[in-house]
Amino acid sequence: MLTIDEINKNAKECHLCSLRDGAKQVVPGDGNPKARLMLIGEGPGKEEDEQGRPFVGAAGQLLDNILKASKITREEVYIANVVKCRPPRNRNPQQEEINTCKPWLDLQIAAVSPDLIVCLGLTASRAVLGVNDSLHNLRGKWHNFGEIKVLCTYHPAALLRSPRLKIPTWEDFQMVMKEYGTA
Repeated sequence: MLTIDEINKNAKECHLCSLRDGAKQVVPGDGNPKARLMLIGEGPGKEEDEQGRPFVGAAGQLLDNILKASKITREEVYIANVVKCRPPRNRNPQQEEINTCKPWLDLQIAAVSPDLIVCLGLTASRAVLGVNDSLHNLRGKWHNFGEIKVLCTYHPAALLRSPRLKIPTWEDFQMVMKEYGTA
């Protein structure tokens, strides 16, 4: 089995879809390669594309605050995205792009082998669970990805646009804290 560093190195060479043409760089993932908790988002934004790390913009700062409130450090977790290259104008990734990039995510999940995954947003939730359900129906309960427990919640960018989503997101992270052992 490839290590997370080997997977990420290979992913940086990927040109399998058109997203790579418009991106400054591939943003494979970042964090603890043996994390018990893995966070999965949709795809890199402008700041992530420039810095080469996931969740470094405003949504990333909010995610850091959520983790801190959950008594979890960013250094403890592994953070990845469904697609590894920034979609033009920060649009949602298209299904073909998700399908092309999903094998990289599957390899990352296998290499990290976390106990828990938190899917941040609808795109990540659908990609990881392989379902076509609404986030409303997916969030607030545990799902399974093989032996890994998966919780779906709102993407931090959605919280910035709609602060009313902070309460249900915090409820979701309280479930994470209980499973992770920081409650």
